[in-house]
Amino acid sequence: MAVLAATALAGSAGAEPPAPRQLIVVSSPAADSPVATLTAYQRDGAQWREVLGPVRADLGELGVGAPQDDVFRTPVGTFPLGQAFGREPNPGTRMPYFQATDEDWWDEDVDSPTYNTHVHAPEIDSDDAENLYDSGGIYDYAVLIDHNPERIPGRSAGIFLHVSDGEPTWGCVAIARDEMRSVLEWLDPAAQPEITIGVGLTGPPPTA
Repeated sequence: MAVLAATALAGSAGAEPPAPRQLIVVSSPAADSPVATLTAYQRDGAQWREVLGPVRADLGELGVGAPQDDVFRTPVGTFPLGQAFGREPNPGTRMPYFQATDEDWWDEDVDSPTYNTHVHAPEIDSDDAENLYDSGGIYDYAVLIDHNPERIPGRSAGIFLHVSDGEPTWGCVAIARDEMRSVLEWLDPAAQPEITIGVGLTGPPPTA
């Protein structure tokens, strides 16, 4: 009876969200390393298969760890991939995508009501906002790593998977331009895509 009651209680809490069928794994050799490898996987049934990589990925200057505003560190954990964008036209991704102009911003001001959101406006009333066009070729193609969906100030804002310029990032994950385009072409919101970032990762978790 106790087991049945527990089962009923679990069922009443609602079904779990669908398991991801697309997963990007970013594995760093050490927590303080600004360089990692990125591998993309597609799940078919219970089996994962590689679809891209492993390739070089540039991380935050301080490596990986707990996210914090104004600290150049890439967040550790597993996060959904969300809004895609780029200075270039949509390369064919099925993710929601906008072509950035000089009126597209990502608000990173902890005191702003639009903290950690995309703002489209000629100007923005913010002390700390990144212009997604003027930032240059790193944003030719990009997708949001949605590590702070609650938009909690202090937990960092504007963390993306984007094009690399060969240097450490401010906390984003960056790969070569052609590889970033390939990732966008592959991503499918129906597959619940996620990214996992950590130290010494060897691939996706086992599936049931």
